[in-house]
Amino acid sequence: MNSISVRALLVRGMLAGLLAGAAAFLVAYVLGESKVDAAIAIEEAASAGHDHGEDAPVSRALQATAGLGTGVLLYGVALGGIAALVFCFALGRIGRFSPRATAVLVATGLFVTVTLVPFFKYPANPPAVGDPETAGKRTALYLLMIALSLLLAVAAGILGKRLAPSLGTWNATVVAAAAFVAAIGLSYAFLPPVNEVPADFPATLIWQFRLASLAIQATLWAVFGVAFAALAQRVLVPAPAARERETAQPAG
Repeated sequence: MNSISVRALLVRGMLAGLLAGAAAFLVAYVLGESKVDAAIAIEEAASAGHDHGEDAPVSRALQATAGLGTGVLLYGVALGGIAALVFCFALGRIGRFSPRATAVLVATGLFVTVTLVPFFKYPANPPAVGDPETAGKRTALYLLMIALSLLLAVAAGILGKRLAPSLGTWNATVVAAAAFVAAIGLSYAFLPPVNEVPADFPATLIWQFRLASLAIQATLWAVFGVAFAALAQRVLVPAPAARERETAQPAG
């Protein structure tokens, strides 16, 4: 793949990430913000009714709209660019798939490794949950889980390719997937747990917040996968009419 194609795919990946970020923002605003407000209310009630909103440099209303939208859009653009580069590397190396199918597979794989695997070990928590003094440790553990997930996914892919000539593609894929799940299970067992949920915090609110967080991520990767699949296909596989025009043009 030449540098022009990589640049074009990177731009389209960022564009698809922008669209995905917009969709994720809508889901976050509709599903997530009410859970955040409920958690903040519990935190304020626990601190003898002190209004944290008066001390905040940015109002809660601005945080829930412009602040949230800006953050999610930038997050989507960044992930879109990274995913486009992963796509450029994966195209033709993970099987004889079309650009459209490869884009969907890459988006699905990144959703599993970057979102699902860390989520089941270290799920998101609403405000008022977690000791502020352990925030750095919890962040480091979460990033470590993402790094392990990505490395183990790459190792599973290499294992599957090496086993394919002797076992066949299907059997090699099953073995590689089983090895990935087993390795993730060992990672879950050896990494320290994090359980800082207050005893009196509503369990229903925690799980509603976590499910909303998961829905935001699922929306982000689903919209990105669909949008980038269409854009990548158009870049790498021109429409028949465009190919006919190119071949009809005289040389020189």
